[in-house]
Amino acid sequence: MSHAAMNETQKGLVVKQAGPLALIQDTGRFGVGHLGVTQGGAADWISFRWANWLLGNALNSAALEIVMGGGLSFETEHEVRLALTGADLDAQLDGKPLAPNTSFKLLPGQRLVFRQPRQGLRAYLAFPGGLNAPEVLGSRSCTAREQLGGLQEDGKPLKVGDRLTWKGTAPAVRRIPESQGPRMPASGCRLPIVLGSQIASFSGHALFQAFNQPWTVDNRADRMGVRLTGPALHGSLKGIISEGIPLGAVQVPPDGQPIVLMNDRQTIGGYPRLGALTPVACATLAQCLPGTEVWLTPFSASQAQEDYRQQLMVWKK
Repeated sequence: MSHAAMNETQKGLVVKQAGPLALIQDTGRFGVGHLGVTQGGAADWISFRWANWLLGNALNSAALEIVMGGGLSFETEHEVRLALTGADLDAQLDGKPLAPNTSFKLLPGQRLVFRQPRQGLRAYLAFPGGLNAPEVLGSRSCTAREQLGGLQEDGKPLKVGDRLTWKGTAPAVRRIPESQGPRMPASGCRLPIVLGSQIASFSGHALFQAFNQPWTVDNRADRMGVRLTGPALHGSLKGIISEGIPLGAVQVPPDGQPIVLMNDRQTIGGYPRLGALTPVACATLAQCLPGTEVWLTPFSASQAQEDYRQQLMVWKK
């Protein structure tokens, strides 16, 4: 029996109104870049893991990534405790506000609605034991461009009538320590960047502009990449032989406006790069609404690794 057919026979959470973008995500696909298959996975990996932590799930369990809200609504058919982290999308349960970064109980017939962003861009909704969805190339993550993942294995976002089911049972209640939980970025936040091998191809003036004034998050932003607008950066390289693209790579195309490549990026590219954002900075950028000002801040690879390890250690305590 297919996953879609199994979901039809189980009680769960039914989509009553589809928002602009709600995708099943886990930590993504790795080891498949040579096939031209991108990484995918939760854009704000920190909030995603906190959602699973709240329910006692494995941290890579499939959850729902909700962008903007936009009226996305569900009706529950079965009593369940869910966890909500990340952006404040004005979530409401039967008209009563839900605070992010907590778990909450739903009873049969109750309606859960996500309206619009009040702080941040992406919210994560986790389910006991993780969402039921078919695994493709080692992941349940949706990537629309490659038509991989999701309930129907086509990479598409949730639509009206979809039923979400889960694997586990009601967990013990957990609370995120106030000093450790996910924080939404404010305008003027700093994005640490590890400089790359092509940094010397940019002029001194361009580098001064890159790191000594704010950039604005453009409305041309999605899961593939985020364009930053500001002064045009120019260097001696107009193009390079295409090479592998890491998460957070900051490419500079001919117009001089940097593009930060995110989870659903292409696997290779041929524009010169300033470097790559750290994993923590990528999670921060994933929550920045269009119009947010950000600063690129040079960072050492060793410090980026240390910050990453420290974040991972938080969930092991």
